Amino acid sequence: MKVAVASDHGGYNLKEVIKGYLEELNIEYQDFGCHGLESVDYPKYAKIAAESVVKGDCDFAIIVCGTGVGVAIAANKIKGIRAANCHDCFSAKATREHNDANVLTLGERVVGPGLAKMIVKTFLETKFEGGRHQRRIDQIKEIEDMWR
Repeated sequence: MKVAVASDHGGYNLKEVIKGYLEELNIEYQDFGCHGLESVDYPKYAKIAAESVVKGDCDFAIIVCGTGVGVAIAANKIKGIRAANCHDCFSAKATREHNDANVLTLGERVVGPGLAKMIVKTFLETKFEGGRHQRRIDQIKEIEDMWR
């Protein structure tokens, strides 16, 4: 498994925590930036990380900003991305099982490091259930194709 990680300045510190945690779990990752606390625009980093998933260079992406909302909106503009902003383990599990989410977004100003690690672990370890959920993913793809 390879995970893309990215953030803006508001999510930089939590991104660094997540990178360390991925190393502890022996999960390969690629850091798409940003690389410090200087103000940057989050759509750029969400786009780069999400594109790495669509291209198949990475299996998942974890993108962090202040709330997780902005990067989720930006990432979801990329065809084939199903980004979910999760602030609890139940949502992280459900979005993988039911929505086959391939991008997790987090908010550094919302989620502390300990909880973020639990959410990341839950997201990455949970498998898509398929079945009736696949039908719904196919419907999402149909909607996406109508507008792109």
